[in-house]
Amino acid sequence: MLRSICALMIGGVVTGFAFLLVTGRYINEGPILLSLSSAHGLHAGDLFVLAGWAAAMLALACLVVLSTGRPRAD
Repeated sequence: MLRSICALMIGGVVTGFAFLLVTGRYINEGPILLSLSSAHGLHAGDLFVLAGWAAAMLALACLVVLSTGRPRAD
């Protein structure tokens, strides 16, 4: 249960950071790949943020799924 709560907290923080990176302005955001409006769009740099977020979510899912039902080796 504690691992699931920790995984949810980590997932929330990583999602928050990814949201801030994707919606903010930063150096080397790259060219616009998909224009969403006159002032917003999906930049090339956003793909790295989204890939990192997806990798973190996959790792958290594996952590929770693989740890359930297993006896601890303490």
